[in-house]
Amino acid sequence: MPDVDARLEALEVKAAYAEDLLDQLNLLVYRQQQTIERLQTELADVRRQVPEGGGAPRSLRDELPPHY
Repeated sequence: MPDVDARLEALEVKAAYAEDLLDQLNLLVYRQQQTIERLQTELADVRRQVPEGGGAPRSLRDELPPHY
């Protein structure tokens, strides 16, 4: 029976490590979801600030230097 006890103890240790790892991964996913939601909110704010149609992109070649 000592072999069975040792194997059972090894399985319990592995299960404890697996449970700890799962908790860490769940926390990581939760934090990532919070970050995604924050970034989505910021993107929506930026989109509201951009005028409708967005306008044509400006080229620096079209602008005159300040000394002209």
